[in-house]
Amino acid sequence: MARLGEVSTAEHAGRVDRVLAAYQQIITRAHTHGIRVIGATITPYVGSDYYHPGPLSEADRQAVSRWIRAAGHFDAVIDFDAVTRDVRQPDRLTPDFDCGDHLHPSPAGYKAMGESLPLALFTR
Repeated sequence: MARLGEVSTAEHAGRVDRVLAAYQQIITRAHTHGIRVIGATITPYVGSDYYHPGPLSEADRQAVSRWIRAAGHFDAVIDFDAVTRDVRQPDRLTPDFDCGDHLHPSPAGYKAMGESLPLALFTR
């Protein structure tokens, strides 16, 4: 049985392609103006009561984050996925970093994300 609002595998692939094309367009345009672009991976959200993501949505998140991490796109990458994911259930936020809705980080999660930022990225 399909999840409410779930779309086909082909539609998921198309959505991922559109997101990646948009990222590439932003990067290209910024680079044209001499602007460095820092990417950040997508934090886990399985279990969210707002969205009820299924396995295909998780695969999309993983695909986009893999692209973000790959060399040759962004000038630097901050891996918020690695910072916030539960090591036992990597498709979910670690419990201490989950505000309770399984989508948004808690204050401790945001603190960890902030502390993961290499400040050298922001110096010239």
